[in-house]
Amino acid sequence: MLRWGILGTSFISDTMAEAIASSENSSLVAVMGRDPGRLEAFASRHAVAKRYGDIDTLLGDDDIDVVYVGLPNNVHHSAVIAAANRGKAIVSEKSLTVTMADAQSLADAVLASGVFFMEGLMYLNHPLIAELGTILRSGRLGQLRSVNGLYAADIAELVNPAGGGTLFNLGCYPASLLHYVIQTACGDDTFGLRKIAGHGNMSEKNGNIGAAAVCARFTNGVLATLQSTDNYGMAWSFAIHGDNGVARFKTNPWLPVAGENIIEVEIYGKAPEQIVVSTGLDAFQHQVLTTELALGNGLKQAPRPSPRLTDSLEVMGFLTEWDACCRAAG
Repeated sequence: MLRWGILGTSFISDTMAEAIASSENSSLVAVMGRDPGRLEAFASRHAVAKRYGDIDTLLGDDDIDVVYVGLPNNVHHSAVIAAANRGKAIVSEKSLTVTMADAQSLADAVLASGVFFMEGLMYLNHPLIAELGTILRSGRLGQLRSVNGLYAADIAELVNPAGGGTLFNLGCYPASLLHYVIQTACGDDTFGLRKIAGHGNMSEKNGNIGAAAVCARFTNGVLATLQSTDNYGMAWSFAIHGDNGVARFKTNPWLPVAGENIIEVEIYGKAPEQIVVSTGLDAFQHQVLTTELALGNGLKQAPRPSPRLTDSLEVMGFLTEWDACCRAAG
């Protein structure tokens, strides 16, 4: 039985608490929240016996094996560092942080402590993404040529403004999927061999970028375009083009469900084929299962397609570069 402690009482912590409760091999034993009312409500909803008002007290609880960091993006690094220093296994919500300096400090602490760590890009743990990897490695699409993705959701008024804006709340999804595609189709070192140009629209209220687009060219000639916004909609798209054909997600790749998830493969000039990935667990439940399996096998990180620490750092580098491009462009 894996014993979890949750830092934070936000909606994402609610979702993770439900995923933990659904597993027969995990239990939620403690939660930390700074607002007494929200803490009490959260603990009551999920039948959590131990309720703490600060991070250090929860981390000092010897009954906790793994900590889930459900706090705002800008404090992920400090919470992860504190948990690593206490020897706790860690799953920390995306994005990794909001600056590369903080991301490197986080990574240094994780590596120094030797604890298990995984960034909470939950969708990467779902079998849907493993199936995409199988398609890419099969050669059916031919040589990779281009990738296009968009994620839009009207959440700007719901998220913490200190979290860094759309790139760190939503852009991390298409950016991390692009990273997986490039890594799988072109090799581990290819993602860093790129030039990018980006533009964005900045919020007058908080200075965050609320809508952004980026174009990337990798040195092997692969082109990619991504867009992200937290100002409108609930829309998504992601397509991967090769010499021979294209793969498209027909269901949301970043919110895979317990049920049918679909990738469409179209070889040029032929009828599209729908590849259905069925599972009884959603992405958050698979994230819990992945953590259980990794810790049960004594691993310090989960295998691909789950995000390894180096993968998270590379995605973070892309996000911060994209952010800097948008701000420089005005």
